[in-house]
Amino acid sequence: MQEETKKHICVHCGDDCGSHPVIWDEKPFCCNGCSTVYQILHENELCTYYDFESNPGIKIEAGKYKEKFAFLDDNEIAEQLYEFAEGNIRKITLYIPSIHCSSCIWLLEHLNILNQGVIKSMVNFVKKEVAITFNSDEISIRELAELLSSIHYIPEITLDKLQLKQNEEVNKSLLYKIGIAGFCFGNIMLLSLPEYVPGHEYLETHFKEFFGMMNFFLVLPVFFYSGSDYLLSAGKAIKHKFINIDVPISMGILMLFIQSSIEIFSGSGAGYMDSLTGLIFFLLIGKWYQNRTYQALSFERDYRSYFPVAVSKMENGIEISTPIEKLEKGDIILIRNQELIPADGILMKGEAQIDYSFVTGESKPVFKESGDAVFAGGKQMGSAIELTIEKDVIQSRLTQLWNQFEGKDSSNTKLNSLIDQISKYFTIVIIAIGLFAGIYWLLNDSSKAVFAFTSVLIVACPCALALSAPFAMGNTMRLMGRMGIYLKSSAVVEKLNSITTIVFDKTGTITQADEVKVKFHGDALSDDDKIAVKSLTRHSTHVLSSTLYEYYKSIPPETVADYTELPSMGISGTVNGRKIKLGSAKFIYEGKTETSSLNTEVYLSADGKIKGHFSLSNQYRTGLSELINGLAPKYDLHILSGDNDSEMENLKQIFPATSIIRFNQSPNDKLEYINNLKKQNKYVLMIGDGLNDAGALKTSDVGISIADDIYHFSPACDAILEASKFQELKYFLKISAKSVWIVKLSFILSFLYNLFGLYFAVQGILSPIVAALLMPISSISVVAFATFTTNYIAKSKETNNKTKSNNKEAKTSVFLKKSVQLN
Repeated sequence: MQEETKKHICVHCGDDCGSHPVIWDEKPFCCNGCSTVYQILHENELCTYYDFESNPGIKIEAGKYKEKFAFLDDNEIAEQLYEFAEGNIRKITLYIPSIHCSSCIWLLEHLNILNQGVIKSMVNFVKKEVAITFNSDEISIRELAELLSSIHYIPEITLDKLQLKQNEEVNKSLLYKIGIAGFCFGNIMLLSLPEYVPGHEYLETHFKEFFGMMNFFLVLPVFFYSGSDYLLSAGKAIKHKFINIDVPISMGILMLFIQSSIEIFSGSGAGYMDSLTGLIFFLLIGKWYQNRTYQALSFERDYRSYFPVAVSKMENGIEISTPIEKLEKGDIILIRNQELIPADGILMKGEAQIDYSFVTGESKPVFKESGDAVFAGGKQMGSAIELTIEKDVIQSRLTQLWNQFEGKDSSNTKLNSLIDQISKYFTIVIIAIGLFAGIYWLLNDSSKAVFAFTSVLIVACPCALALSAPFAMGNTMRLMGRMGIYLKSSAVVEKLNSITTIVFDKTGTITQADEVKVKFHGDALSDDDKIAVKSLTRHSTHVLSSTLYEYYKSIPPETVADYTELPSMGISGTVNGRKIKLGSAKFIYEGKTETSSLNTEVYLSADGKIKGHFSLSNQYRTGLSELINGLAPKYDLHILSGDNDSEMENLKQIFPATSIIRFNQSPNDKLEYINNLKKQNKYVLMIGDGLNDAGALKTSDVGISIADDIYHFSPACDAILEASKFQELKYFLKISAKSVWIVKLSFILSFLYNLFGLYFAVQGILSPIVAALLMPISSISVVAFATFTTNYIAKSKETNNKTKSNNKEAKTSVFLKKSVQLN
């Protein structure tokens, strides 16, 4: 009988299962929904979810929101919400205000476990958004909204797509709460004034009662409205059996409210209503400050960072290299093979085979005909096409797409792990100290007990600790962008500090495409041959193709049919009825022979007849020798090249004897080489041109793509480096190392602040209102320290560069003067 009445707790959500639980694998569940979710997680070996925050999951409530999102069945409405729609693939970004913790992020980014129709989901915690890519054949937009709602993440869907408006509403709500708290705080301070001046004991009793009741009524809107976010957040945390930073704050608020109410209604005292309203008022100001700072950082990232690349704009049949931020609606642009489409447009000329894996994760190409719409983020996989831009280029769209490509786990860093470990126990320790201080003073001096308890909980908030890393790294990322290297995320800053090995690609990375000397060896080329070379190379973004295209700049190109490009091998196509092939000797001779030369060679054949080859003598990038000399003492240096070993002697003079140099490396060879280095516990930085190095860039710990003046970067890379800033790579690595050092100093600063505050708080001599003032001040101090120190490091680096540049110019001037005197 006792066994029948035993209470069963659902393994997934923690609710009471009742007398007839659903049993699976000898575990009780309150419903089939929870059982199903647990089985899915178990089958996919994802049951670490239940250990992630030491709390149960979220209960599935099917059928509750069936009618709420019925309007999404209307195709006209749904089409207005899609950011991307091609075939059965759809992408939408939804605003979900209930996102509040790391558990929310985990669950929302694993929606594909709950429904296989979801291809990918990614959370923007600051904006409380989730970007979802899904298969419309398997799940509709309405079913997607219902799925989110069933796990208590109800999306707010508006057709105006005004996220700015949503953010403004959130900001207005916070300002209303600050205004009400400030108004009540001021009036309560005024009504409490008699308690703080000499002679208050002579105040008549009915006046004291009146002032006390007025304070009580004034505190109610502050307690139930202005401070509601802290109380609700803490309530949710306790309900799901974990502790967040709002728990100790809410405990302090509740303690002050209960104690003050008891004193007022019992007539034993005036209470601490002034401290309570002041506490909430200054907490909200601190929250407003943090929100504004996060938004400022986000704005800097979204709209001021840009890819340092251009696209070819067509004007009167002439190609003009134009920065993408200067493109406007109506411009006609040329997109070559492997180039990313920067804006939504209409296909005007050419055959498009668009790879949307950058957007959807699906690599299957989509075929487009003249007049069809093409979305930003697609990559052309064939001959060049011409597009008319339909929407202005919004750089944040490309930034968002770039960040969406998760080649590596950006959250798995040492500092993030350290913060997680500290935060996990920090709040528990602070609550314990607060309870100890409160009990101690309750037994010795009860007048200090409430102040001691609440002050400890408020002053030792871990906000400053949590802010130190994101602001130091975020500001470093922003400053690096201004100096010419554009990082995918702030986590890359820390990863750069861990690098032990640097691997360089050769062609287009340490060599300079615009200063290559070209000479043809073989039978004299006819005008038709030159037109064929110009036409074929027009469709490729490879460095060698670009060089030959510029070499025949004055020759008008013709249409190319059946265009094909094999990475690290060559290109082919039909021009005016002739089958033209350009590439390596292995590609032209079909693997039968291979030649060697002191220069890079590009062979040409027409209709199977070999015409000869172009000899391209490489020009190394400015400052390469200085860069290698600066890197060699600290890092292991490697070179991987798809060319022959003609440059071996030149490279040996530049790179140290310990460097490993390998030639004739295919993209797969480079990938395997990086994997082997990582197996040796090396932390690898790969620097390539973003074309044939995508696999190696993705596999390396950090992948940097060099960008010249054409729009070719790989979504697999972690950073884009302006080619003109190539020689400054060693300074960027130094800045990353100093930024990590700054974060550690910020940790120490935060801990010292907490120890200082706790010293006074446990003695009961620190008022909660003063503690509430100190808490945002700690956040401001940490943010200011991180910002000013990273700015100083960047400024010092720029100053050093200018000094060195001036010294070089001075030396050059002296040399010229001496030369003139000698002559």
